[in-house]
Amino acid sequence: MTLVHRPRRRTATAAAAATIIMTLLEIGGIGAGTAHAGARPPTTSCNPAVDQTWLDVTSLQVDPVVTDFLAVYVAPGTTGQRTETLGRVDSVTTVVNRSTEISVSASVLFVKIEAKVGFSVQKTTSTTTSTTVSTTWNLNQPGYYGLYRGTRRVQGEYAKFVCAQTGPTTGVWINAFPDGGGGSFTTYELPEIGSVNCAQTEPAGTLRRTAQIRLSC
Repeated sequence: MTLVHRPRRRTATAAAAATIIMTLLEIGGIGAGTAHAGARPPTTSCNPAVDQTWLDVTSLQVDPVVTDFLAVYVAPGTTGQRTETLGRVDSVTTVVNRSTEISVSASVLFVKIEAKVGFSVQKTTSTTTSTTVSTTWNLNQPGYYGLYRGTRRVQGEYAKFVCAQTGPTTGVWINAFPDGGGGSFTTYELPEIGSVNCAQTEPAGTLRRTAQIRLSC
């Protein structure tokens, strides 16, 4: 069976909509620019009934952050379990476009972020300051220890385009940001709790190495 595509007659409304969209694109009224070089949908046209938004992460940076810390000295003969409460030294909060209120619509963005970094991140309104760290450590050797809680902070930028309707099943992609730029985000991995000493230097760029630096290792 052969399908024959007949040209559709554009209505006056559709033609007017197309004219308005193209005019706005020319003057940059609804964000004609891109968030990052090459950060554009693969096509210029879209179907508003199917392709409502297009989103991609354009840049990101991952950094280890120690959020809670306590340096302790274990004297000879006092090794074993001990309960300590850590002091807050830093914090990380989920933020999208400078807002700490994370909406359900941001879930697509977080899925994209996870695909880029290769680990799970916080997807809802959250902060590392919501709880105090008081736990029990097992310290078996005398010496100085750094007790810590920390995470990997992920921050960067993203591009978002929306499909602006020009006809019943036709549209064009336009930048979702009024200034023609892009959006920003900050999120983080589920925090971990641990302890370090200076007996062995941890790999650079890791959370444990960051904790060692706080211990002056």
